[in-house]
Amino acid sequence: MGNCCRSPAAVAREDVSSSHFPASNAKKKPHQPRNGAAGGGGGGGQKRLAVLGEEGCEVAGIDDKYVLDRELGRGEFGVTYLCMDRDTKELLACKSISKRKLRTAVDVEDVRREVAIMRHLPKSPSIVTLREACEDEGAVHLVMELCEGGELFDRIVARGHYTERAAANVTRTIVEVVQLCHRHGVIHRDLKPENFLFANKKENSPLKAIDFGLSIFFKPGEKFSEIVGSPYYMAPEVLKRNYGPEIDIWSAGVILYILLCGVPPFWAETEQGVAQAILRGNIDFKREPWPNVSENAKDLVRHMLEPDPKLRLTAKQVLEHTWLQNAKKAPNVPLGDIVKSRLKQFSRMNRFKRRALRVIADHLSAEEVEDIKEMFKTMDTDNDGIVSYEELKTGIAKLGSHLAESELQMLIEAVDTNGRGALDYGEFLAVSLHLQRMANDEHLRRAFLFFDKDGNGFIEPEELREALVDDGAADSMEVVNDILQEVDTDKDGKISYDEFVAMMKTGTDWRKASRHYSRGRFNSLSMKLIKDGSVKLGVE
Repeated sequence: MGNCCRSPAAVAREDVSSSHFPASNAKKKPHQPRNGAAGGGGGGGQKRLAVLGEEGCEVAGIDDKYVLDRELGRGEFGVTYLCMDRDTKELLACKSISKRKLRTAVDVEDVRREVAIMRHLPKSPSIVTLREACEDEGAVHLVMELCEGGELFDRIVARGHYTERAAANVTRTIVEVVQLCHRHGVIHRDLKPENFLFANKKENSPLKAIDFGLSIFFKPGEKFSEIVGSPYYMAPEVLKRNYGPEIDIWSAGVILYILLCGVPPFWAETEQGVAQAILRGNIDFKREPWPNVSENAKDLVRHMLEPDPKLRLTAKQVLEHTWLQNAKKAPNVPLGDIVKSRLKQFSRMNRFKRRALRVIADHLSAEEVEDIKEMFKTMDTDNDGIVSYEELKTGIAKLGSHLAESELQMLIEAVDTNGRGALDYGEFLAVSLHLQRMANDEHLRRAFLFFDKDGNGFIEPEELREALVDDGAADSMEVVNDILQEVDTDKDGKISYDEFVAMMKTGTDWRKASRHYSRGRFNSLSMKLIKDGSVKLGVE
């Protein structure tokens, strides 16, 4: 089933307390199926769809046992709610999966298997506890412990990247989860930072794996061919359709790379490009902060991202690696700051967001941009209306920010739309907007209307294509489709204002893109890779 819906992603982006349940809300109310799931196989004389069977209990309505409160996350298949046990008053998370959206036998089997695997794995402080799985007429409900510390990903973005010591501690937990899964005959298949939550907001909070929706049982030596997971974290053998449990170590290696530097090791504008980068397997250890990272850490990354699964480390070997064994001695100096993190985010920004920032920049009042304009004039020492690489380097140093040359180069590459290696005032302003988080709702509404040419409240594919062509981008519907895949979260084929705002306020676009999953898309990707010669089936 789809990544988004299965993850109680950001189950605890806010503090949660019983104050979320006013007295009037805690009273028992008539059951109303959530997520528009009324009649999900139950009415009109149709045979009722039973999903869980022996894996769960049937209830007349989830509201009989739990008070469902505000929505915590939404995806293609279902919705995660904050909920409270009526008897114990304990706060929990409830993932409700609409039966109407389980359109195929494969979708139903995915839900059953997720529940079976969560029950099969032994209780562990590093795995979220499933309290109950039940179903009513409209939906399947998975009631789990509530983690209040937010996503691992949010902490990565907030810090830019971890110290080595903190990264080592997180990596140990992730690989311990992998080891536990493999010992009990389970491949996770979708390890990524979004699928780990902190139990609480403390610095030393336990980290818990929360999502087993793509996990599968396996026997030693068994191979699988279905392409599943999230593009940035997929092992090369998944793309080659011939894989086993070793893929989890690869994904954990990608997470470790991100923990240490703040960006994924394999990046491109399109999914096909990402897949090709994974198959090439070139890992960049030159860009900041890698020169400051210990050789032991880099050695572990290399061995976890070993292209040949037969040579890749096992979970046991990773845990025995010198870097993890000596984690307490690992450098405890920060590897970067929030400005670097935001620069990296900007360099990975999709073209749509870059264009929207330019639109906002073009419409700011003189007062709003006075300081930025002065900064630009100060840096533009030869007064030619363009800030060159050298001028930017000197100017940023004068402002007291020390960025490595590779960071500066990345900044220019991010917004330099015509490839001249320098920034004009509009490009400089767009970067400043991003770094200072200046865009407010009025700015966002104006930018949205710029794209929504017919004023119907949605940005349609053709409107998006025209805007990007006007901005000098290649006339390609493939780029438009990739942007839609990333931004159009309700999958109606167009971008609403809320979806536009969410994109503009999200730190890293590759994070959002990594949430999406569908068999159809990955089958299509597989065919493209075969056609362009990137993958030869049956060849290791």
